[in-house]
Parts: sequence; C-alpha cells; structure tokens
Amino acid sequence: MKPISYVCARSVAEAAAAHGGRPEARYLGGGTNLIDLMKLGVERPDILVDITRLPFDRIEEQPDGSVRVGATARNSDLATHPVVLERYPVLAQAVLSGASGPLRNMATTAGNLLQRTRCGYFQDLSRPCNKRVPGSGCGALDGVNRDHAVFGHSPHCVATHPSDLAVALAALDALVELAGPAGVRTVPVTEFHRLPRERPEQDTVLRPGELITGVLLPPVPKEAVSRYRKARDRASDTYMLASVAAVVQVERGVVQHVAVAFGGLAHRPWRARQTEAALLGAKPTPEIVEQAVEAEMATAVPLRHNAYKVELARGLAREVLGSMAVGRRRP
Repeated sequence: MKPISYVCARSVAEAAAAHGGRPEARYLGGGTNLIDLMKLGVERPDILVDITRLPFDRIEEQPDGSVRVGATARNSDLATHPVVLERYPVLAQAVLSGASGPLRNMATTAGNLLQRTRCGYFQDLSRPCNKRVPGSGCGALDGVNRDHAVFGHSPHCVATHPSDLAVALAALDALVELAGPAGVRTVPVTEFHRLPRERPEQDTVLRPGELITGVLLPPVPKEAVSRYRKARDRASDTYMLASVAAVVQVERGVVQHVAVAFGGLAHRPWRARQTEAALLGAKPTPEIVEQAVEAEMATAVPLRHNAYKVELARGLAREVLGSMAVGRRRP
C-alpha cells in the first residue's frame, strides 16, 4: 500500500506550498472523481492537499452584473441559487442533469471542471492509454469507441470530457480564476481544457501547483434565453453521449447574440463557431437553423463506432436552437 500525506490548507499560499507543483500531489475538494480514480489505481498521489477550508464556497453578485462562483461551491448550491436560476438557467439545467443528488451535494465547481475522462481504456490499467501512460498507445482508437470524440481528436487520444457544467460555462463565455506559485490569472473556460494533440495526458492549461479559486460568469445579454439538453443511454447516473448548451438573443426577428457549445463530442466543451457565425445577424428560420447546425457538423470526423453521435448532436442542436429562436423558455 502506498503511503499518502494529507494537508488541510488554511490559505491559498499554504495550499500552493504544500502541493509544490509536484506531479504526484493532488488538491482535494469534494473528491467525487479523484477518490474513484484512486480506488481504480489510475491516480496514485503521494500527498492530498485539502482545500475545502478555503473561503471559496460562496456565489456572489459583482458590481458590474457578473456573478462569481467560488471553486468549492457545491453543485447543488449552484444549481438552486436564485441568481443562477434567473440569469443563467442553462447553467442550472446542466448541473441538475449530471450525477445524482447525493453526488451534487459533495461535488464542487472546480472539481467538476477538473473531472477526468470516463473512457474505459483510461480507467482500465490493463489497457493502453496515452492519457494514463504517455507513449503506451490509445486503445480506443481502433477499439470500442462508441462513446468517444468526433471533434478535435488526435491519433494519440479520442477521449471526451464528461462535465455538463463545463459545457454550459463555455456557452456563457465564463472565465476561470487561477492562483499558484507565480500569482493569479484568469483563463476563458473555452481555453481551459486542452485538445489532446501529442500530449493527451495534459487535460488543462493549469500550471504546476495552480488551483482554481473561482469561476466568473459575465452578464448575459438582455432578453437572452438559454437552454441545456443532453442525450444519454438512460435517464440517470450515466454520462452524456452528446449535449448542447445555447444562449440566444433575438431582437426584431434577427439573432443579435448566439453562443453554442457541445458536450460529449470532444476532449473539451466544443464551441460551435461555424454554427454561431451562420446564425449571427440572420433571421432564425428553420431552414437557417438547419444550415447553421450542419455547418458545424460537416467538420466532424467520427470514428468506427460513433458516427451516430453526429446525427444525435445535430438533432439536439436543431431542437434547442429552433425552440429558442422564437423566444420560448423550456425546462
């Protein structure tokens, strides 16, 4: 049995110092993903730095109309916060669509963003996986890849990111606040997760020793509507096959603002830039919506077993954008 040190940090400086940027150190929040991976033997840290005592559990309105969500705010608190429900319904819908009530009571905002892939090859120590053991190969590439990526994958990794929350944050143009040995910085959530390329073991742009301190939600455009929808094999306790988060503002029959992000299709939340470009400034007729969605789907590169995901995502996006284009809020 591998011995593990444990530190309960009382400040960001203490947490960063205890972590020290060491490859085998891990920050511990809710632990809903990390502990599972430790049980599987995928994660084998030599020190756990508990950050749950840090003052990052609040959800606060800012003077400019934005909302700051602390890194250790629980998913259940985020999904039921009155301001989130009123201004960012897509975020509440995304969080409530993930996991179960008991897990949402434990899981944190930062931990949700930092979830690792649910790829079976990653979680099985007997299978090759470049994300787990760089250079060992990608078992899913020519294996069973029904649940894997259709956008942004590489010959080194075809895994997808499992977070529902991250998809909604991508559509909201949220910012991730980071702190570490070199100071503080912010990163757009759309750039926080990396595409695999040649280094699939690097999930994010976090630097050694850095931790997430919060997420900043920008003010949403006036009169914008937002919605999240996902498809999965069964209605509870399963991860997405595909999902879509959208924020749309239509004035005088023309799209004035649009942001669309897909989940379950790539190594990170996938912003549908082609779809957005086709809709912005246009009248969102059913024909225009269909053409806009197809512009993004045409760039997909499905694998042997997951071509169905393209049609699944196409249908989700058409339905969500079509309903929002006429200003109907839907649960």
